[in-house]
Amino acid sequence: MTTLEELKEQLQILEKEIAETKKRLPAHSVKPPVMMDLLALEDQYDELLKQIEKLRSEVDG
Repeated sequence: MTTLEELKEQLQILEKEIAETKKRLPAHSVKPPVMMDLLALEDQYDELLKQIEKLRSEVDG
């Protein structure tokens, strides 16, 4: 089972990856593969947030 600390670490890694991907976005003419990468990372980020909230609610009772 994944612990809250592991999820938080994964969240930090994703935050860095999202920031790096955003740096690759040009001001104009965004390339579809870069945008798809960003959307996929953001989806993973949202899923981790849901898992963290679920674990917190289970711990809080």
